[in-house]
Amino acid sequence: MNQFTEREIIVCQDIEELNRKAAERFIALAGDAISRSERFTVALSGGSTPKALYSLIASPDYRERVDWSRVHLFWGDERCVPPDHMESNFRMVQEALLSKISLPPENVYRMPGEKAPQDAAADYENELRTFFRPAVNAVPRFDLILLGLGEDGHTASLFPGSSALNEHNRLVATVYVQRLKAHRLTLTLSVINAAGQILFLVSGQSKAAVAKAILSSDSAAKDYPAARVKPIDGRLTWLMTQDAVGPV
Repeated sequence: MNQFTEREIIVCQDIEELNRKAAERFIALAGDAISRSERFTVALSGGSTPKALYSLIASPDYRERVDWSRVHLFWGDERCVPPDHMESNFRMVQEALLSKISLPPENVYRMPGEKAPQDAAADYENELRTFFRPAVNAVPRFDLILLGLGEDGHTASLFPGSSALNEHNRLVATVYVQRLKAHRLTLTLSVINAAGQILFLVSGQSKAAVAKAILSSDSAAKDYPAARVKPIDGRLTWLMTQDAVGPV
């Protein structure tokens, strides 16, 4: 599929509208996937914008519209910290979503951030292969991958200049972020670009410049990891607040 014909950009007035539209998309995709394959596989994102979305999905008006017994939740990236650490993406999702819905514990597949980074990446890759059982030399196909956008153009934990951007054989990579002095785990672009639906959630004026460069295919955008998100056979949707789009 051609990225430019399949890319969809939805501009929302504010973060509340963005979250409502994202929640409706989540519910619609869940229904379609469950009716088609009896399960819905999602890779979740960290960050403040997704946290508000998870809280909305967990609210009574939304959570009752999902067959949670058929939903399988994975993570797109994680900090290398224990699951109860304040910086843990798992902890954030646990507090905002998991604690409020009836999701079987065995349907939760967190990245083991408390382990040594290389061991954690290998273990999570094995978990992905065991669950999805992709063909030889193939990669898992998530029904939905949620992504955010950093001011530096990073997405998941794929940062500018990282060797993980050129990882084509592994499903999960380890990343050391020098400016943060921290190790992280991340799905690789091979996995992200194999998804059926990729949904960027972008809010805030601070994201406007990098979003504009990526969406206008500016020559400088090639250095932004988020610009390399190009689904092979899936849909790419950008849900953006008006301030993240910038002046018209």
